[in-house]
Amino acid sequence: MKKNALIAAAICLVHSLFALPAQALASALPEFSGLVETYGPSVVNISTKQSRRGARRFHGFSVPDLPEGSPFHDLFRHFFGEEGLTPHDEDRQSRSLGSGFFISSDGYVLTNFHVVEGADEIIVRTSDRREFLAKQVGTDKRSDIALLKIEAQDLPPIKLGSAQDLKVGEWVLAIGSPFGFDHSATAGIVSAKGRSLPSENYVPFIQTDVAINPGNSGGPLFNLDGEVVGVNSQIYSRTGGFMGLSFAVPIDVAMDVVEQLKATGKVSRGWLGVRIQEVTSELAETFGMDQPRGALVAQLLPNSPAAEAELQVGDVILRFNGKAVATHSALPPLVGATRVNEPAQLEVLRKGRIEEVTVVIGELPDEGGLTAAAEPESTTANSIGLVVGDLNAEQRDQLGLKQGGVIVQEVKPGAAKRAGIGRDDVILMFDGKPVEGAKQFRELLADIELGRSVAVLIQRGDGHVFLAVRIPEE
Repeated sequence: MKKNALIAAAICLVHSLFALPAQALASALPEFSGLVETYGPSVVNISTKQSRRGARRFHGFSVPDLPEGSPFHDLFRHFFGEEGLTPHDEDRQSRSLGSGFFISSDGYVLTNFHVVEGADEIIVRTSDRREFLAKQVGTDKRSDIALLKIEAQDLPPIKLGSAQDLKVGEWVLAIGSPFGFDHSATAGIVSAKGRSLPSENYVPFIQTDVAINPGNSGGPLFNLDGEVVGVNSQIYSRTGGFMGLSFAVPIDVAMDVVEQLKATGKVSRGWLGVRIQEVTSELAETFGMDQPRGALVAQLLPNSPAAEAELQVGDVILRFNGKAVATHSALPPLVGATRVNEPAQLEVLRKGRIEEVTVVIGELPDEGGLTAAAEPESTTANSIGLVVGDLNAEQRDQLGLKQGGVIVQEVKPGAAKRAGIGRDDVILMFDGKPVEGAKQFRELLADIELGRSVAVLIQRGDGHVFLAVRIPEE
């Protein structure tokens, strides 16, 4: 009897759920119609004309410059554009389609850099079908932001919000012109915050599952209060179309760029002058950390703020100006947002102790090229499977090394190979101690307790990276 009663109760519950009015079920979902009606007129369609030669395009997308074989190759697509493949070495007039929005009533328009890149003519079309020729006030490739100006008054500006107040799981709305269909609205949630992408690590992107497609570039991302919290910029896709991963530039970052473009016509960012890497669980163990966190300093760049301060290779930056650095990707946006020539307080882990370091932030320069290593004479393999040798004068000149270091000539099966050390890597530091030469390196290795993991700093090209090598017990 009890069993029959339970079944009957369950059936009644199911019936009651299905009997709920549609209005009650719908009340749990957000309502976007009022937001679209109010702020839709603030969104514009942007088309450009440009004379291009030798430009490679795939279905209207510009493909980021990623190395062949990269897991991100052919996945990230900037999405403005016409369909089809533009032939190489052909002069033509192309029209690209994107979106933008008014940030003031006197005609300032915010959009993406890649929407207007190389444009000879920029046309802004409003929701009431008026068209204006726009001029570029300024652009910033690093943040993918462009500021335009049209000659008009009494335009409907958007309401600015802050990406800092966004929460993962919060509803957001995008309005744009996917494939040229003006003022299309799509909704979703915030999937993650502070994403660092291969194309730019100075922007903490907002990740969403909002349906974004070619033509949405430069359009606004709204929260439920009707505030713009981001500028839609990139998608992750195997096909060139939406696959559930969209990325937006936080509006705080975009508006900082806007203010600098208005004031000086260019954007300056803070620069620390270090090359950093992730603290893996293996490296955390070698540094005596209870868990992986922070940004590991792998290299101090010459004539940089970090080189002139008291930072050291092997430091783990845990806090920057009082803000926790949870992962290495969290550090560049914090540094980039710091004003040039301002002091910054860093909390670092150095040889097991917490220390405070003050660095006067410099201005981020252009990126430089890479230098390759040459091959010296061979020596005997060591216990971790490496054949190393001393560097000669020519190799030091190529690598920019005045002293110290040994070059890896051969990697045999063993601990070093498992850790990721490769041929032509230059070992600069071993277990926190500078490597002066092949003989001294063998002595350092012989002094290490068997079974321990040690941090090894290597130079690969002109980049530095720490690897964790576990010394074999036999």
